[in-house]
Amino acid sequence: MTAALAASHERWRRFVDPAIVFLVLALLWQKAVDLFGVKRYLLPPLSDVLATLWKSRSLLLSESWVTVHEVVVGFVLAVIVGIALGLLIHAIPIVRRTLYPTIVVFQGLPKIALAPLMVIWFGYGLASKVLMAFLFAFFPVVIQTMGGLAGTPVHLLEHFRAIRAPAWTTFRRLQAPAALPSILDGCRAAMPLAVIGAVVGEFVGSENGLGHLILDANAQARTDLLFAALVTISIMAGMLYAVVDIAARRVWWRAF
Repeated sequence: MTAALAASHERWRRFVDPAIVFLVLALLWQKAVDLFGVKRYLLPPLSDVLATLWKSRSLLLSESWVTVHEVVVGFVLAVIVGIALGLLIHAIPIVRRTLYPTIVVFQGLPKIALAPLMVIWFGYGLASKVLMAFLFAFFPVVIQTMGGLAGTPVHLLEHFRAIRAPAWTTFRRLQAPAALPSILDGCRAAMPLAVIGAVVGEFVGSENGLGHLILDANAQARTDLLFAALVTISIMAGMLYAVVDIAARRVWWRAF
């Protein structure tokens, strides 16, 4: 019974502790604006932002769906391509020697500098935002896949070689399960990056989405709407991360 209570308490702490932190930050935000006399067009109090969130909920929701669509498609592509590249780089020496340095160099490029090219090449529609989300998100998946495969215990690999297990059996029974936690961590890390990539793409060129809404709010000096859009992006990113985390836990338990 004590162990069960301790486990239940720990689960509650996972939600209660962050909630307390957010509540404290919210109170500080609200009070700091009044205490220091900050102009509302520079930093609106949290109460104004919450009021705008409610009044503009239909607009924010419709723009959120556009951004969510871009994020999800870019994230799925990043996971598929990232895992495939990680497997190829790990398994084929010539790919490791040639492709991996290219990926590292490409990762060093500032992605925001590529956003105008994406708009020029693919237009203002979905494709350019999906590609930006993909470019931001795929590298952690590649690295974590490679790291997970490389971290397979050597003594177990030697055991599989000793019993002359086929390469596919070794991969399916040993390497894939050993790499799975790292791959899932890469997916968790990729989701917030996909959100950033999609919003950056919307900043550079778009006709809708939360990034586009932020630019419109800035042009109209609607700081309250701008902050409402930022809060919406944060909530959206947190919810998408939670979905990925829950899915990763289910994959983990089914695999083991």
